[in-house]
Amino acid sequence: MSVNKVPAGVDPSVPSVARIYDYYLGGKDNFASDREAAEQIIGILPNVRDIARENREYLIRTVTYLAGQGVRQFLDIGAGLPTQRNVHQVAQELAPESRVVYVDNDPIVLTHARALLAENDRVIAVGADMRDTEGLLAIPEIREHLDFSRPMAILMLGVLHFIPDDAEAMKIVTVLRSALGRGGHLVISHGSVGDIDEDRSREGQRVFSRTAIPGVTSRSPEQVRAFFEGLELVDPGVVPLRDWRPELEPVIVKEGEAGAVGGVGRVR
Repeated sequence: MSVNKVPAGVDPSVPSVARIYDYYLGGKDNFASDREAAEQIIGILPNVRDIARENREYLIRTVTYLAGQGVRQFLDIGAGLPTQRNVHQVAQELAPESRVVYVDNDPIVLTHARALLAENDRVIAVGADMRDTEGLLAIPEIREHLDFSRPMAILMLGVLHFIPDDAEAMKIVTVLRSALGRGGHLVISHGSVGDIDEDRSREGQRVFSRTAIPGVTSRSPEQVRAFFEGLELVDPGVVPLRDWRPELEPVIVKEGEAGAVGGVGRVR
């Protein structure tokens, strides 16, 4: 399906974080406004495409790990546009009975996901905003598709840095952690760009202010580790994405460049 067929309620002149990410990954499901915004971010963080690819590889490795641990239910929040090797593809290759819910607040993401998943009754896509976390978890479609009394993985890949307020970000994660029972897992990846001068920071905020998100922020590995409070961190802990059980070579993001960190926490 092409974005030439614009879903009702979508303004193609307003860039979307999901479609910007699609552009970074070399996808075609984006508008001119998304490409313009993406190129502006590339001017600020020249290796942002590499970070996006590294995040996708991290998704593949973490889902592979979780499937190997017996996890058969996945709630992917802020799933973004379907691309190669999505959560359900990785999980169902290892365990065909795996059930997945994709959550996003972008109508184009939902249109594409539902078209892709039309013949896979173990996978659904639901429209919701992670900022209304209690409402998200109460959605009947999600509660019917996933059994919250059994082990489940909640994935938050590349989304929390779009919640600039630390207290709000922690509240979102705390509510989601509370939904996990014994054997459940929380997976996070988060932008951690290090020092960036004020001019480039302001320009980045200006670009993202044109989207529907409230802002964007970088957090240190220590700040990201705090999201896993009360959970047992799976080795090697919160580390640069390339260092979380690496399987793919060569390393994409070079030392000293902007990057992202991530980790997996388990309910004891």
